[in-house]
Amino acid sequence: MTRGPVLVTARGLTRVHGEGPSQVRAVAGVDLAVRAGELVAVMGPSGSGKTSLLRLLGGLDVPTSGRVTVAGQDLSELGPDDRARVRRRTVGYVFQQLNLVPLLTAAENVALPLELDGIRPRSARAAALGALADLGVADLADRFPRDLSGGQQQLVALARALVGERRVVLADEPTGALDSTTGDEVVRLLRARVDAGAAAVVVTHDARVAAWADRTVFLRDGVVTDVAEPGDPTDLLLGTPREASW
Repeated sequence: MTRGPVLVTARGLTRVHGEGPSQVRAVAGVDLAVRAGELVAVMGPSGSGKTSLLRLLGGLDVPTSGRVTVAGQDLSELGPDDRARVRRRTVGYVFQQLNLVPLLTAAENVALPLELDGIRPRSARAAALGALADLGVADLADRFPRDLSGGQQQLVALARALVGERRVVLADEPTGALDSTTGDEVVRLLRARVDAGAAAVVVTHDARVAAWADRTVFLRDGVVTDVAEPGDPTDLLLGTPREASW
């Protein structure tokens, strides 16, 4: 499909943890752009900075240096409340730890970001039930997280990320707890959302998930070491692609 405008941009993105000898550069000078209609996979060994990069792109963490722009909004210019508002309205985020609220049912978890953004509870619940149905788990709507398997919890977390009109989806190992058949269905759903005009960045260790992506970015020690893609690389990296170092 024809690619749309850039929805996510990172320039010189760096995140340093600690000081002195214990200092760790989780993300080191990453340049990245993701357009509407693109699904980008991020791969790399454990500790390579994949989750740190995703958290920075979603405004869940603040870079030490560099900038992130989401749907035209420079996150560095926003305070915590405004960044949270961007996440509720624009960004759907699937956490590796899922982060479901234990005292809320599956439907209430999915509806929560809509209600926080002022959507009436009845409308929010209807949208939540639709998102759960899209993933084939509408029957889980009134069950609590403690009553769900790990795979079921993962599907509920994905429904929460996809509910509403989010234009950006950020997912950290979204198929990690799923069997291969369910995992394939999840990626098809993500692909469909992207083909409808969203932008998605998916952290994964699964080559089958990466096969659905328009391009795959490889990280090592917080640095982009390679980009694999079927077409022109210039739309993804804003600088010159680095030599692979795998």
